[in-house]
Amino acid sequence: QVQLVESGGGSVQTGGSLTLSCTASRFAFCLGWFRQAPGKEREWVASRDNRGRTRFADSVTGRFTISKDHLNERFHLQMTSLRPEDTAMYYCAAGNYKFDTECRFSSEFSYWGQGTQVTVSS
Repeated sequence: QVQLVESGGGSVQTGGSLTLSCTASRFAFCLGWFRQAPGKEREWVASRDNRGRTRFADSVTGRFTISKDHLNERFHLQMTSLRPEDTAMYYCAAGNYKFDTECRFSSEFSYWGQGTQVTVSS
């Protein structure tokens, strides 16, 4: 089991920045972020595997980055140039290694944080 605790949500204006953080209780191969806006399905945002490979959804490429602290299991989603369409509940997630895992599908993540709200106003 991996427990995940998120922090860092809030409200910003268009063009602003926020950083979300998530602390995992132990190592996991896949670390990721998903979001869900009201009335929409949950969507993958970004992920990082233990080899350091990062991936981003097209909608956030160039604006969001994902990083992990070197000495612990804390990882972050740095969000810049925020847009109203980024408004959503954001969830961090963790998953164990599986052969040919890509760390970007919901099915690859077994553990989920409680969610933190991000609101971007125009």
